[in-house]
Amino acid sequence: MKEEKNIQTNNEVLVKVEGLSKKFCKDLKTSLWYGIKDLTSNVFGNKNDRELRDQEFWAVKDINFELRRGECLGLIGHNGAGKSTLLKILNGLINPDAGKVTIKGRVGALIELGAGFNPILSGRENIYNNGAILGFSKKEIDEKVEDIIDFSEIREFIDMPVQNYSSGMKVRLGFAVAAQMEPDVLIIDEVLAVGDLGFILKCFKTIDTILPKTAIVFVSHSMPMVSRICSQIILMEHGRTQFQGDNVSEAIDLYYTRFSNNETNVIFDDGSIELEKVEINNTVKKEGISHLEWGSNMELSFKFKNHKLKELPVFQFVIFDKEQRPVAILKPNTSNAAILFNDSVITFKIIHKKLQLSKGIYTLNVSVNDSNTKEPFLRINGVIDFQVLSEHQVWQPFLLDTHYYTEN
Repeated sequence: MKEEKNIQTNNEVLVKVEGLSKKFCKDLKTSLWYGIKDLTSNVFGNKNDRELRDQEFWAVKDINFELRRGECLGLIGHNGAGKSTLLKILNGLINPDAGKVTIKGRVGALIELGAGFNPILSGRENIYNNGAILGFSKKEIDEKVEDIIDFSEIREFIDMPVQNYSSGMKVRLGFAVAAQMEPDVLIIDEVLAVGDLGFILKCFKTIDTILPKTAIVFVSHSMPMVSRICSQIILMEHGRTQFQGDNVSEAIDLYYTRFSNNETNVIFDDGSIELEKVEINNTVKKEGISHLEWGSNMELSFKFKNHKLKELPVFQFVIFDKEQRPVAILKPNTSNAAILFNDSVITFKIIHKKLQLSKGIYTLNVSVNDSNTKEPFLRINGVIDFQVLSEHQVWQPFLLDTHYYTEN
C-alpha cells in the first residue's frame, strides 16, 4: 500500500483500487501447506495469484473504484459478501493476492469494535496511541484531546482501562478519535449500529462537517444510514461487485431484493387446513418478489384446502420487516366476512388501501385459529415477500401520507 501525506488539493483521488482480489482457504492444514508452497514459488518467481486451488475461494474478486475528497462510498451486501475483507485490505491489515491499492494521506479506521485500542490502557492513553498511529505529534494530540473527550461523552470514565468499557463507550471513543483527528480517509464498518440514537445522530452531523475535507468508506446493514451519507455505492455479493455507481437508491432496492425467500416455514399444523396458494395481485415481480409502490393498494389472494373445519376460522396476517420485527397486523376477518367457505376449500381476497409502509422488503406470516377458543390450526412464517418502493429512505417503519396547507 502506498501512502502520501500532507495532501492539500481539493477534489483529488484519495483512494484508488485496481483489480483488487483476495482468496482464502477453508481448511487450516491445507492453507498452511499452500502457504509453504507459495513461499517457495515466490523465491523462484513463479507466483500465480489468479488460480484457485482445492478448498480455496475468492473473498474479494476484481474490485475497482476511485474515491475523491468530499465523497462517501457505501459498501453494502449480506454477511459473507466480502465487505470486511475489503476494508481490512484498505486499512493495511491484510495484503491482497492481486491488484493494487493507493491511498493518499492519513487513514482513520473504525473497522471492528474496540480495534486499535489497547485494553489495559485507559481511554486517555489510547487517544494518544491512536493519534500517534495517525502521524500526529504529542503537541497536536494535546490540542485535540479535550475535544475528543467532550465528543465521546465519557469524561468520567476516560482514565479507566478500556477493557472495562461497554460496547457503546468503545464506539463513542473510537468515533471521537477518528472524527476529531480529521483523517484524509475515514473507514467505518458497522460500528455505529452499537451506539444509541442520540450519539448516532451526533456522529452523522460530524460526518457532514468533515466530509468536504475527507473521503469516507462506509459499511452498514442499515440502508437509511447508507442513504443518508453516501454519494456512491457498491453492492457486493460473494466477493464480487453486483452493482456500482452513484444511484444509491437502485443499489438499496437490489440489496433488499436479496432477502427474498419464497420457501414457507410451517411452525404449526394440526392437519385441519392447508395453504394452497397466496399471491399479491396486480404487481410487477422482480427476481421473484412482488414490488409495490408506496401509496398503492395491496391486494392479496388466498386459497386454502379445508380438511376438517366445520366453522369459519379466524385468519391473522402479520407483516414483518427484513430484520424479522413485527411492524403491522392486518385486521382479522369477522364471521360475516366475504369468504368462500365449504367442506373442501376456503378462498378470499383482502385489500389494504394506500400502503404507507416505508421503503424496504417485508414478509407476511399467517396464522389460522378457532374463532371461539382461539385454538391454533395452522401457522406459517414467510408465506410471501413483498418490496415497497419509494423515493424516500427513512428509519421508521411507516411513512405516513401528509398534506400541508395554510388557513385563509
